[in-house]
Amino acid sequence: MRLSRHTDYALRVLIHLAADPDRRASINEIARAYAISENHLMKIVHLLGRAGFIRTVRGRGGGIMLARPAGEISVGEAVRHTEPDLNLADCDGCVIAPACGLTGALAEALGAFLAVLDRYTIADVTRRQGELARLLGLIPADSLS
Repeated sequence: MRLSRHTDYALRVLIHLAADPDRRASINEIARAYAISENHLMKIVHLLGRAGFIRTVRGRGGGIMLARPAGEISVGEAVRHTEPDLNLADCDGCVIAPACGLTGALAEALGAFLAVLDRYTIADVTRRQGELARLLGLIPADSLS
């Protein structure tokens, strides 16, 4: 299973926001922290906002933040919302589909993959908030948080 870059970046946005949940971040800040395209991030932030993962505040002092506590956002939920196609193989129209057992095995594997991701929240993957914040440039590099 390989997640799309879109999903990867969406998870990075959620992690960035959870690393310092008391402050608002900008798209520019997140793009710089990960060295990724600001234009691409704008689309992802829009999707995350529409899906209820983040809140955006416009104007001076605005920015983006998590819409819910990080402990209430499962990684599996975020992946399902951002991954355009979770089919592991294209069995539609395959000549052997009616007799092939691979479709069921792949569906079971995908279910197991998502079940594992459902057990983890954004809070779980950001337990080392101080170190994440330092690595993302949210706090000075010489800070020992």
